Amino acid sequence: MNFNEIQELIKLINKSNLTEFKLKDKDFEVLIRTDKYQKGSGQTYITAPPATMSVMPQQQAAIAPSNAPAATAPKNDEQSGAETAKGKNIVEIKSPIVGTFYRASGPDKPVFTKVGDQVKQGDVVCIIEAMKLFNEIESDATGTIVKVLVEDASPVEYDQVLFLVEV
Repeated sequence: MNFNEIQELIKLINKSNLTEFKLKDKDFEVLIRTDKYQKGSGQTYITAPPATMSVMPQQQAAIAPSNAPAATAPKNDEQSGAETAKGKNIVEIKSPIVGTFYRASGPDKPVFTKVGDQVKQGDVVCIIEAMKLFNEIESDATGTIVKVLVEDASPVEYDQVLFLVEV
């Protein structure tokens, strides 16, 4: 199930009287909840299965409305990074949740990683904010950051590639 299909499913659930919807298919599981009947609320939440959420297993991520801007292509030289040559072993670091991507822990703090930095498996490479919670995203591999694929403070989707690491 891709992101657009999930958004369509959320729209259908919001139009219905359902407050919770759960879908399981082999290794994919999604739980969608809506608070539309609670006073002053009206938000919809989606929860990914624990196996896909390495940082915060029980974290709920708010789904961005369908009219939210998509993540834009990197614009500065650092983000375009080194050219990835054929034959190199490249590992993708993907977003485990929907949220807002941040390269540093604060506006006046240095970025966690930049192109050319060496990272070890388990090193924090960025933060993704979801529902006012800041989730540290760790590297899946040991190697060198060769490309940053998302601009700072951009919205990201579940399973979107954030970094490329040469191992």
